[in-house]
Amino acid sequence: MAELTFDPISRDTVSGQIRTQLLERIQSGDLAPGTRMPSERDLSDQFHVARTSVREAMQGLLSLGVVERRGNRSYVAEYLPDVVVDRDHNNKSFVAELFETRRVLEVPVFALATERATSAARETVSALSTQFASTLDIAEFRKLDRAFHTTIASSCDNPLLLELYGKVLDQLFRSQEFAALLGSEKNRASVEAIVAASSNDHLAIAAAFSSGDPDAMRRATEAHLNSVEQAMLDDLID
Repeated sequence: MAELTFDPISRDTVSGQIRTQLLERIQSGDLAPGTRMPSERDLSDQFHVARTSVREAMQGLLSLGVVERRGNRSYVAEYLPDVVVDRDHNNKSFVAELFETRRVLEVPVFALATERATSAARETVSALSTQFASTLDIAEFRKLDRAFHTTIASSCDNPLLLELYGKVLDQLFRSQEFAALLGSEKNRASVEAIVAASSNDHLAIAAAFSSGDPDAMRRATEAHLNSVEQAMLDDLID
């Protein structure tokens, strides 16, 4: 009788899935640096799993260095202080300052990410780029936009750069200035045009990312940032 052989059973399948979901939330900025992680009890209730699986997932995040312990609590690892911006100026001045800052950070970070990305990351970014459409409302677009940009940046393989970039994005995506400009009824047509143009820009950025060509990524990212900034400054009514 031939000897029977069996594949080993993976014991961390459940914890691995939990770890992956939590890591995605950290990388997307939903769980920002310095944020307290949900408790084991809350996570086990939401995932419908035993606490041991949650504990194993958290240990994996601790090992990766994306989560840290402070006493008996877990927090998203934070290496840099908060970015605090003086907003004692008009909305468009703030837009110009933020885009100037993004350009300094995002172009080289995206170039690094393009060189260092895994095949899986390239596939994820490509899939995200196909979700953009001119029919997206501004709330849907901004949520997808942040996920797209953060997913690319996470491939730079540099936690300090990623955290700094994330803190700058927080200033953009959570600012009252941006919300006021983009949410104004008088800017609806211009905002729809920005969404449509940006959707095409994201396809170009994803193509550069998939190609692994950092110079192509620099060109695509600069073109995108320049286009959006110009539209916001020239076409939107403050």
